[in-house]
Amino acid sequence: MAVLHLMAAVAAHEGFALWAVTVDHALRPESAAEAAQVAQICAGLGVPHAVLRWQHGAVAGNLMEAARKARYGLMADWAAGQGISHILLGHTADDQAETFLMGLARGAGIDGLVGMRRHWDEGAVRFLRPFLVVSRADLRGYLTRQGVAWIEDPSNDNDRFTRVKARRALRALKPLGITIDRLNGVIVNLLEAQGAVQAATADAAKRLCRSSEAGEVIFDHKLWRHEGGEVQRRVLIAALRWISGAGYAPRGSGVFRAMMAIAQGRDTTLSGCRIKLSDAVFRVMREPRAVAGLVAPPGALWDGRWQVEGPFEPGQELRALGADGLRQCKDWKATGHSRDSLLVSPAVWYDGTLIAAPIAGYGADFSARIVAPFTDFILSH
Repeated sequence: MAVLHLMAAVAAHEGFALWAVTVDHALRPESAAEAAQVAQICAGLGVPHAVLRWQHGAVAGNLMEAARKARYGLMADWAAGQGISHILLGHTADDQAETFLMGLARGAGIDGLVGMRRHWDEGAVRFLRPFLVVSRADLRGYLTRQGVAWIEDPSNDNDRFTRVKARRALRALKPLGITIDRLNGVIVNLLEAQGAVQAATADAAKRLCRSSEAGEVIFDHKLWRHEGGEVQRRVLIAALRWISGAGYAPRGSGVFRAMMAIAQGRDTTLSGCRIKLSDAVFRVMREPRAVAGLVAPPGALWDGRWQVEGPFEPGQELRALGADGLRQCKDWKATGHSRDSLLVSPAVWYDGTLIAAPIAGYGADFSARIVAPFTDFILSH
């Protein structure tokens, strides 16, 4: 609510277009009414508003993580469709401190203790968190002074959620001098150290691996064997996240198992990716079952990173090329890409008819590219 009112004032002063968007997770009976209330407030401010509803059945596993991933995916697709380049989020210094404690409870390393990202890209849309240095109390104070009420999410008091426990732990730690401001200062120090480590990792990646136009990362096996374990781990995680689109690194135990498999010369899978070894190289690529059934309309990003352009006709859609599609691409070997990477590349389909498979050299009028190159990704993550 504070972000909405502040940005409405800034937009009016600076003269840029502003939209507001609410994601209705459909997890509580009140959520639709709350979204409608936000729409009314936006109308009063003259700000166009959209409601995005998360369509889901029973959610297995980590509910908060599933909701987070759905939320950002819905917003990114909506923004891209509207030609919107930036989305601002309202996370505060309190959220940063809570995230730090949650990482501490997991026994996280430096990457898990630097709090929330200040910004990141999902396709052509950049997400920003400009209020990470502002306390929740300060934003609420601003709303109070403006005479603006806000809606409290009941889940903020639900002890089932780790973030709620961290919030309460912060209150208990305050008498020890462990405050929100103090923890945010620690995060700033850790960010400086992380920056140095990331720069070293990016330099190592230039030696160890390269990305292909087919969306895989190809590692030099000999150079990999002579690299230090921490650099190996970081570059491998970067490859997995770039390919899978995961917002966070896989669990440490999973990364350890993957690195052991590589050391032993065994193929493996992790985080929706396949790691396939040969004597000279090993390749990290999308796992076929991760994109099976994944459909996107023309103009939208497919699998969170592929932009396909061309003369689309009504009824056409984006799906994985797959084995049936690849059989129709008679000249795929001329592309120089591996068969495995082409199977999981984007293709244009009309019902069961293959229209184009740009990466496999089929359909000259269409093109496909990854919107965030691996070199850029590894520097920003």
